[in-house]
Amino acid sequence: MMSRGVLSRLSGALGVCALVAISRPALAEPRAVVELFTSQGCSSCPAADEILGDLSKDPSIVALSMPIDYWDYLGWKDTLADNRFTARQKAYSQMRGDRDVYTPQVIVNGSAHVIGSDREAIERSVRDTRKNQDVMSVPVSMSVSGSQLNVSVASANGNHPSDHGEIWICAISKAVPIAIGRGENSGREVIYHNVVRSWLKVGDWTGEAGTWAVPMENIAHNGVDAAVVYVQDGNREKPGAMLGAAYTLLH
Repeated sequence: MMSRGVLSRLSGALGVCALVAISRPALAEPRAVVELFTSQGCSSCPAADEILGDLSKDPSIVALSMPIDYWDYLGWKDTLADNRFTARQKAYSQMRGDRDVYTPQVIVNGSAHVIGSDREAIERSVRDTRKNQDVMSVPVSMSVSGSQLNVSVASANGNHPSDHGEIWICAISKAVPIAIGRGENSGREVIYHNVVRSWLKVGDWTGEAGTWAVPMENIAHNGVDAAVVYVQDGNREKPGAMLGAAYTLLH
């Protein structure tokens, strides 16, 4: 299901998110963050959801599913959708200067966008975005100590032009099966992988190394079994390139 003109005018504020955790450090230095904007009401999306599930098994990829809400009027209200995901997708479009807001859409490393069901295009975009020396160049890690989640972000390299950004934690549900009762996917059960359930802004990044402690009592949610932390150039209204990220299982 592709975009319509009205979609480029969708607005809203991006939100904050949360998670639960165990004492296990995240794998460092993945090569790409892949964000899929999908919808239970989009007949073209299940193929993309399956591809994201495959990508989520690759330890070098941080795969995120962000269900949007602008197709809810077609007869089925997406049970995982959040208008903050819609706002994030629109913010990417505004930063690119185009009107390309559609489903299924994948954003690779905060810059390139491709059709989410085109695996070859996704893999090509991962390679192409890595040509930017700043993309995924900042080591990030997280671990649990007692009642808090600890996040560490390294300093920028000496030639790094980006010295401003934001650090976010995402609460992740690894696999969420949904039986769709109406709309374009009526009668299907689709498994959504690495679904972002909420966000939490950890802090601002200025190019220098830093550590942050996030109280677990503020971030625990039912159904969350993984966590992602990422550093992104710009801010939530004007998201730029992904500078670093880490993923960890929580169970």
